[in-house]
Amino acid sequence: MTLSRGLLDLRPLRASPPFRRLWGSSMLGALGGQIAVVAVLFQVWDMTHNPFWTGAIGLANAVPLVVFGMVGGTLADAVDRRSLVRWATVGQALAGLGLAAQAAAGAESLWLVLALVSAQGAASAVGAPARRTFIPRLLGPEQVGAGIALQLLTFQGAMLIGPALGGLIIGRWGVGACYLTFASLVALSLYGVVRLPSMPPEGAGTRPGLRSTVAGFSYVLQRPVLRGSFASDLAATLLSMPVALFPLVNEVRFGGDPETLGLFLSCIAVGGMSAGLFSGLVTRADRPGRIQLAAAAVWGVALAVFGLAGPLWLALAVLVVAGAADTVSVTSRGLMIQLATPDSHRGRVSAVDHVVGVAGPDVGNFRAGIVAGLTSAPVALATGGLACAAVVGWIALRNRPLRTFSIHADAAPDPSVRTG
Repeated sequence: MTLSRGLLDLRPLRASPPFRRLWGSSMLGALGGQIAVVAVLFQVWDMTHNPFWTGAIGLANAVPLVVFGMVGGTLADAVDRRSLVRWATVGQALAGLGLAAQAAAGAESLWLVLALVSAQGAASAVGAPARRTFIPRLLGPEQVGAGIALQLLTFQGAMLIGPALGGLIIGRWGVGACYLTFASLVALSLYGVVRLPSMPPEGAGTRPGLRSTVAGFSYVLQRPVLRGSFASDLAATLLSMPVALFPLVNEVRFGGDPETLGLFLSCIAVGGMSAGLFSGLVTRADRPGRIQLAAAAVWGVALAVFGLAGPLWLALAVLVVAGAADTVSVTSRGLMIQLATPDSHRGRVSAVDHVVGVAGPDVGNFRAGIVAGLTSAPVALATGGLACAAVVGWIALRNRPLRTFSIHADAAPDPSVRTG
């Protein structure tokens, strides 16, 4: 493969005006979300100075993500997906306004903050599975991987800019201004969604309900490639998520400066963006399963080193490596999932993808907070990272279909699948 083919593939932006609008919408929403992450972390830490409660942010977000994510997946296979995402985005903006209002009022209620975080997570979860199905509908099969990589690049760019911007806003105007910025950016992102074409599910669609949800889970469990891909990501997120420990590490080692806290998240984004710029190496590769497994193992090892790192430069450097590994893993997973799933099941399988990819880190952050409270942040980070690498290695040994999955030979959906 030549160097030029290894670079980020920009064809989807040139070929599809609707995709360009979706890409811009995703960029605004992701930037607002990262600003809000820093605001919630800072406010909860300022209230409690306890890593258990910064970890509890993840739990407050994870529960609605799991419940409403599966509901959103079923709805995405039954109704117009554009409309579903539109109303979910409105819900996110309203939750952001609620967070801004409680900060402006000086409520100082931890439970109110966690409740509003849960409400925002629920709104996001309802629309996320439908949003993930947009790319295969807007782009041809040969550009789906490139479209996923471009979407991830918006998220990584938001992670690079958002936390640092959030820290700056907190330092000058307070957390309320961060929440208001989040709500405004989410509201602006509605333009890109409204301008998309109508996207009802192909075929007759499915009837929302428990039976339909179970059919989506069954589809995933019956296919070793999907099952192994999700398991690898869960190993990375449940065992080695570091974000809840960032405030503690920052306070103990680096003086508690909010700008340094922002740098931790931004360094993950630097690595992610660097990997995104060379995402052609992933999106044009024929065996994404191998790539995901290797990247997940590197993520775990890098975070174990972060837990033991002394100087700031080393801590930041290994976070860059972790960010690059994360982007490679997510890109390869997303490519396999979308191309291996028929449109009739994409909403529900995308719901599983969303729950694993978003709720997994939140539960992992909760776990990290508990372990750090019982031991220390370095122990929680080092043991979690090494456990992640070990579990991913075990999956690689046991799941041959995932190791050998070929985009060209194995990605065709099973035509015998019935809509649940």
